[in-house]
Amino acid sequence: MPVYTNIEDLRRHYVRRTPKMFYDYAESGSWTEQTFRENTSDFQHIHLKQRVAVDMAGRSTKSQMIGEDVAMPVALAPVGLTGMQSADGEIKAARAAEKFGVPFTLSTMSICSIEDVAEHTTKPFWFQVYTLKDDDFMRRLIERAKAAKCSAIVVTVDLQLLGQRHKDIKNGLSAPPKLTVRSIANMATKVPWGLEMLQTKRRSFGNIVGHAKGVTDPSSLSTWTAEAFDVSLDWKRIAQFKEWWGGKLIVKGIMDPIDAKRAVEIGADAIIVSNHGGRQLDGAVSSIRMLPAIMDAVGDDIEVHLDSGIRSGQDVLKALALGAKSTYIGRAFTYGLGAAGEAGVTKALEIIHKELDTTMGLCGETDVKNLGEHNLYVPQGFGDPTVKL
Repeated sequence: MPVYTNIEDLRRHYVRRTPKMFYDYAESGSWTEQTFRENTSDFQHIHLKQRVAVDMAGRSTKSQMIGEDVAMPVALAPVGLTGMQSADGEIKAARAAEKFGVPFTLSTMSICSIEDVAEHTTKPFWFQVYTLKDDDFMRRLIERAKAAKCSAIVVTVDLQLLGQRHKDIKNGLSAPPKLTVRSIANMATKVPWGLEMLQTKRRSFGNIVGHAKGVTDPSSLSTWTAEAFDVSLDWKRIAQFKEWWGGKLIVKGIMDPIDAKRAVEIGADAIIVSNHGGRQLDGAVSSIRMLPAIMDAVGDDIEVHLDSGIRSGQDVLKALALGAKSTYIGRAFTYGLGAAGEAGVTKALEIIHKELDTTMGLCGETDVKNLGEHNLYVPQGFGDPTVKL
């Protein structure tokens, strides 16, 4: 394996190895991509307080997420089409997460099915569900997650309407993908990727094809996808999903204190401050800038996690010090997966863990649970979306 010293090293290898269609799917935002960019750049406004002559021995990054022990407060976020970044990608990522000791979240729009991932792992994983209109499909999907012994569901609430992603349209990236001469020619240049894909039977949406009404093969998927999402979603509907599930439920896509409070009211176990990685409402504030206001609103009432923009252990530390209980990585692990399969996901986790552990020590802390705003220099007005930094 090449020498990877940071997540950017993995990304550079990933772009060389993976077809442009799937690289662009991961590495893009909606419309002008302003929010996509600011999700990462806004972390740079926060600076760390260095401490010296402090005993830094015996450091621990161990924590908990919704009552589950984790090696560090980082989970693998749900990412659709992961199995097209690398053959059987969801299985590879889940195995890497399990061995490392962090949660893996399987997307409804995964290539490998719930049953596929359960068959190849030994510990419970989390399952992400969209808010779809089809009650029968949703009930059966949740029952399948129960049968697979998933320990939590993550309900994505910010995808009632699909934000336009220009690169996906130009590449023909849809469900299923619309292959063009250009995309096929590009795939032909990615020989290792192609050889792996030829050896797997998993090339469609395993949780949907053969399970959703009228979707018997990939060609019948596009009509279902266009009509499936529930634009009339409200909090009663989310509470209904919680009732059907009966277990731990995390609400993903919270970007406003009012919505955070509503999640508390319906009995969610945690919320994820997330703008879908900048792939939905372009022009929205970055997740890290919204975190302080949401912590002020509900921080003592519910477990708050943060997603979108994390590319390093320093980013993780900053989110934790601003009050988040835990964080998620999506693109960071996808880079590793596309670059080197399961070993690449492990390397992404190792990089972030080492950065978190070292940075924590240099900030004078030995336990990740003791991080707080006392470890940061936060610019005045950072938590106020109306202030230009």
